[in-house]
Amino acid sequence: MSGHQDSQEPEFASDTSAEWHDTAGPEGLDESTWIDVIRKMDQVYTDLLRYQVELEEKNRALEETQQFIDNVLGSMSDIMVVCDRNGVILEVNQALCAMVGEPSAALTGRAVAELFADDASQAKARDIPGRLRDAVIEECEVQLRGRHGSVLPVAFNCSPRHDAAGHYVGLVMIGRSVGELRLAYRELRSAHEQLKQAQQQLVHSEKLASLGRLVAGVAHELNNPISFVLGNVHALRRYLKRLEEYLAAVHDGSDAGQLEELRHRLRIDFMLDDLDPLLDGTIEGAERTRTIVDGLKRFSAVDRDDDAPFDLVEVVERAVNWVSKAARAEIAIDLALPETLPARGSAIQLQQVVTNLVQNAIDAMGEGSAPRLAVRAGLADGFAEVAFHDSGPGMSDEVLNRLFDPFFTTKPVGEGTGLGLSISYGIVERHGGRLSARNHPDGGAEFLLRLPVAPARDD
Repeated sequence: MSGHQDSQEPEFASDTSAEWHDTAGPEGLDESTWIDVIRKMDQVYTDLLRYQVELEEKNRALEETQQFIDNVLGSMSDIMVVCDRNGVILEVNQALCAMVGEPSAALTGRAVAELFADDASQAKARDIPGRLRDAVIEECEVQLRGRHGSVLPVAFNCSPRHDAAGHYVGLVMIGRSVGELRLAYRELRSAHEQLKQAQQQLVHSEKLASLGRLVAGVAHELNNPISFVLGNVHALRRYLKRLEEYLAAVHDGSDAGQLEELRHRLRIDFMLDDLDPLLDGTIEGAERTRTIVDGLKRFSAVDRDDDAPFDLVEVVERAVNWVSKAARAEIAIDLALPETLPARGSAIQLQQVVTNLVQNAIDAMGEGSAPRLAVRAGLADGFAEVAFHDSGPGMSDEVLNRLFDPFFTTKPVGEGTGLGLSISYGIVERHGGRLSARNHPDGGAEFLLRLPVAPARDD
């Protein structure tokens, strides 16, 4: 009995061990498998932690972006309304809330048309969402319902909103009080008018400065015809006394012999033959004087006709003649001009340009030996060209680069304003032309004036 019991004990132990192995885990999974599962769980947990950190960083960036947008919207002086595709308000900024006297919470969810005071403005607001599908609406003026029942004229610019797929989802309206806009436009217009007046005064002042430099030349130019007229008038006065003496003898009843002797002594026949040339010369001198004075008046007057046909050759000849006559030294002038060069614009302003160019060339040559100015003109590539080549020392690269800058001058203080070439450059540009300068290959400086040729007029 006892032996039987001893023989059964090992079997009992074996069965218990097998049973323990069966309850340790699912069938077919060993220890290495459990280790892999635990590792995977650790990896998933690590990924979850990393994703949580990234999400928190993105949330923080999103909050910062939202705060930035809120600050921008809050600091906008223009009013802003964001609507959906049906015109329902989604968001507004503080500027609109302050203007209408209501908080943003009370405005969101309402139709945008309710913001406006009159039927016409409300109709425009209801029409805007449909019109925005294809184009931006600019300067849509409406009447906004302000605080305490006031009516405020506002100009809106409306733009469509699209989602990531490019579908139309709503609109953004940016507006400003028309009163502010009108005030800004009025101030801008006033500043523009003041600028124009200052520019005109500046041009006129420089023109008068050029005119002052021309006085000596004009006086010399006027001296010849006036002296000619004065000499002819004195001759006519002498002839008048002889005629009075001869006619007195005729009326006193002198006989034919006495009249013949008196006629011969007073040289009546010569005097009669000389009357026509004297009168023609006097008229010619007077006409020449009138032409010079008329040109001087046109040059000094305020320019009012800046779009009229004129002959550029006449302008060049008159300016070269006046400036060269006023020069302190004798200047040799070589003119190579065609009979006519038709141009269109302001003859007065272009004469000021030519006067400045000639005066600048003479000043550059100074009082050196044999100063010479060559002026040639002609047609080139559909433009009228006038070149002024002086025999001076030329210009440095620094001077060439700053030549047309306002107030730049190489002259001593008190002898130049530095505005002549700058104003001339602007005048030529307004005429559709170009003014340039260079050092001539043969020495000296050369200025080139190019202007569009006036189209031929149909008769």
